[in-house]
Amino acid sequence: MAELSPPSGVEVLCIGTELLLGNIDNSNARWLAEQLAALGLPHFRQTVVGDNRQRLIEEVKAISGRSRVLITTGGLGPTPDDLTTEAIAAAFDTPLEERPEVWSDITAKARCRGREPGAETRRQALLPLGADVLPNRTGTAPGMIWSPKKEFTVLTFPGVPSEMQAMWQATAVPWFQQSGLSQGVFSSRLLRFWGIGESRLAEQLHDQLDQTNPTVAPYAGRGEVKLRITAHAAAESEALRLLHDTEAELRQRTGTFCFGSDDQSLASVVLELLRQRKQTLAVAESCTGGGLGAELTAIPGSSDVLLGGVIAYSNALKQDLLDVSCQLLEQFGAVSDPVAQAMAEGVRRLTGSDWSMAVTGIAGPGGGTADKPVGLVHIAVAGPDGCVSSPIRLGETRGRDWVRVVSAGEALNRLRLRLIEAGS
Repeated sequence: MAELSPPSGVEVLCIGTELLLGNIDNSNARWLAEQLAALGLPHFRQTVVGDNRQRLIEEVKAISGRSRVLITTGGLGPTPDDLTTEAIAAAFDTPLEERPEVWSDITAKARCRGREPGAETRRQALLPLGADVLPNRTGTAPGMIWSPKKEFTVLTFPGVPSEMQAMWQATAVPWFQQSGLSQGVFSSRLLRFWGIGESRLAEQLHDQLDQTNPTVAPYAGRGEVKLRITAHAAAESEALRLLHDTEAELRQRTGTFCFGSDDQSLASVVLELLRQRKQTLAVAESCTGGGLGAELTAIPGSSDVLLGGVIAYSNALKQDLLDVSCQLLEQFGAVSDPVAQAMAEGVRRLTGSDWSMAVTGIAGPGGGTADKPVGLVHIAVAGPDGCVSSPIRLGETRGRDWVRVVSAGEALNRLRLRLIEAGS
């Protein structure tokens, strides 16, 4: 009879009926996969289970027979459907015990928020006998590190992404680095592109996408395309060298289509370019309804560049606030290059900014005509060297939100390109 192979690799188990029903995106699984790859840890499977005690027990038992490490997210709160800790303990016939230090931490956090912890909250202080606490600095639900059997360890995290990520960096990363489970070193970089489609980018870089180390994988989003570069080596210095060389080649071949990397966004790149030039910005919006301003103000420190904006949805406000002439509106319509230009120039005059952007279009689902269909958006950029506007046709099949989000991104990208051109 053949011997069973020992457990290997890391599995991720995400817990919550809301995940199964699609009520929320499973962003934790994607984030954890990236973190495991960066640590050089083999990761073979992800599973989602609802808030069902018996199914949780069965899944944990199955994973313990085939994997070296189990990472769970979700199900650690105070409510009756938070079953993770109880189910894991039951899977290995281990009793739960209350940890006084955990209960003290929960009590202190509750009182800092002006309330006393309820009886239901106390169940969060229960952990299997022999488990170590994974502290939760921001929330009340702690996690645990526990090895209930030989060559198997489980790490539990809350489902709140910010809490999970903070706990991962503070405790899980050091544990994995000392565990000896890593197979070499992985280094990753995400390059971000705008103005080029995924298929065209893949065609242009087909040789890079076919290589094995570093690997280059494309991902398409709403208007944006991303390339993830992942290098694998025995030592970090070699992985970083491979990563750097491939990134340099990709940037050289794609030029200004590549606007940034990793956590950079079009908004953060534009703001930094303006900051370097000691210049300011204002926005005028119609169909995006504040979405363009929201992208900019999401960046910390944007107030030193962004002076403000105007949401001029109606023609009357376009005239009253932005000084768009009645004649332009009557002759060309609100969705037109002349009106977009007038909006951009108007908000620039109104705020005294160096640069401005304006967006006017038909986001849908109604309101389109044969001449001006849903998805037609006119975008203007005004600056010290003049004002330019041109349309973009985004179509009606992808919906109103798509049109609004991509229009904001396109406006930011056009300003980015103008700033690059002005600085060359």
